[in-house]
Amino acid sequence: MAKFHLEYHKVDAISWLRAAVLGANDGIVSIACLLLGVAAANAAQENLLLTGVAGLVAGAMSMATGEYVSVHSQADSESAALKQEREELAADPAGEYRELMGIYMRRGLDQHTASKVAEQLMAHDALDAHARDELGISETMAAKPLQAAVVSAFSFALGAALPLGVAAVAPADALAAWICASSLLFLGVLGGWAAKSGGADVFKGACRVTFWSSLAMAVTAGAGAIFGTLI
Repeated sequence: MAKFHLEYHKVDAISWLRAAVLGANDGIVSIACLLLGVAAANAAQENLLLTGVAGLVAGAMSMATGEYVSVHSQADSESAALKQEREELAADPAGEYRELMGIYMRRGLDQHTASKVAEQLMAHDALDAHARDELGISETMAAKPLQAAVVSAFSFALGAALPLGVAAVAPADALAAWICASSLLFLGVLGGWAAKSGGADVFKGACRVTFWSSLAMAVTAGAGAIFGTLI
């Protein structure tokens, strides 16, 4: 009896990894920018920390809500597409067989092989075959709204806590420098780890996130400095 060779690929974790990295990255950038903007306006350290805590809670809830609604919309679309495909399979199985065979032929199989593959896969699970090869819906990539919301909220809070913690212990006369330097360090490590987890280039991943984050911090600090002089 033939044995199946099972492999684990890094892409298998893409759903939760995306939500976790996005949440943590957004948490660091959002709170670091918020703190830098307020610090540039010459706010007291106590007010800075209060602002950071409020931003952490608000950001985590916003991330959870936004991610849940977004991913749930994707899940609803997938469910509607599967319902339509199920109805088409019931109404015209021969036409759906030809459609699946055509997909495999466009991917490089000859007609005879494509016909056999389509026949056997439809005999095994017709809806699954069409969902995967016609619609691009698979178990690995299926939308999981609640999982995405929880991971996003938790990772945002965890990321936001890093610059907030630095702001709590940094000397008052060098708050901006400490927040900026530490946040970019955190972001570089996060970008490198995310790239490594996904099998991508670590250096490029770290550089990409630190460059754009430093730009965001500079813009926010500049806005804080300008409006701080007007108020």
